[in-house]
Amino acid sequence: MDFQEFLQFVPKLIDAKLPAFEAHIKMAPLERVESLKKTDFSNKDPRIAAVMMLFYPKNENTHLVLIVRNSYKGVHSAQIAFPGGKYELDDDDFAFTALRETHEEVGIHPEKIEVLKSFTELYIPPSNFMVYPFLGISKEELVFIPEPSEVSDIIELPLSVFLSDAIVVDTKLSTSYADNISIPAFKIDNHIVWGATAMMLSELKEVLKGVLEPSN
Repeated sequence: MDFQEFLQFVPKLIDAKLPAFEAHIKMAPLERVESLKKTDFSNKDPRIAAVMMLFYPKNENTHLVLIVRNSYKGVHSAQIAFPGGKYELDDDDFAFTALRETHEEVGIHPEKIEVLKSFTELYIPPSNFMVYPFLGISKEELVFIPEPSEVSDIIELPLSVFLSDAIVVDTKLSTSYADNISIPAFKIDNHIVWGATAMMLSELKEVLKGVLEPSN
């Protein structure tokens, strides 16, 4: 979609109702659905993180940026994610966290990003993080500078590809809580995007389709 056309839908995106859990579970491994329904966060004391779902123009068309995390000894090694990271005590709020971390990880200054709205927070049991996603736009073409200690690659995903049903697949993976299980995922540039990022993408995709394709 042409980015100038996309901008015309921004007011509707801001006002759109979030499908929340019902969208998340569509891309959640079956083994996690029941646990997500029953999770009591009151005794979890989760760590807090925030991520940026950033749309921007590239060759005049609308794109969404994702990152490939470096390999390391941890549950999210080499996974596909949104730019973002851990909340720090001196951050003004969670949106500030998402902006700061986006700057640190992919080199985009907060002044270039307009935060439109927050999306539904998501708890990640393996790492005990509560993640707060934010929808943002930049009205100029961006040059990403990945932080080499954290980011191994940048994925610039065209909106038209993201909205396609063809990228939704079922695959088998071994996770931190089960081996060789069937998992719903997005297949993007030969990467398999699953787990928390896929669940957040699911809510984002439903909101976008509701606004951009209301007749469907």
